[in-house]
Amino acid sequence: MKKFKLDEDEQALLEAFETGQFESSLTAERKKFIAKSAAATFKKDKRINIKLSSRDLSTIQRRALEEGIPYQALVSSIIHKYVSGSLRDVLPAKSTNNT
Repeated sequence: MKKFKLDEDEQALLEAFETGQFESSLTAERKKFIAKSAAATFKKDKRINIKLSSRDLSTIQRRALEEGIPYQALVSSIIHKYVSGSLRDVLPAKSTNNT
């Protein structure tokens, strides 16, 4: 399991939670708002059809199997990460300099 370095406030919060002393200040109204926002964010209300190469589809299905999720959920996650700006290319950028 990955260990994270916590600052003093985070460590105090973790200790309070683990000892049962943590009391949330989340109101019922705020909790309801957060739940409604989350549901709206992840609501899947549109369908698209795309053509992929057999090789790409097989690779996506294999990766989804490794993650333990349906391949459609993986594709949806990739698209969401792209449009939200959090998808990062892990391969070095190809040089556009032809020298």
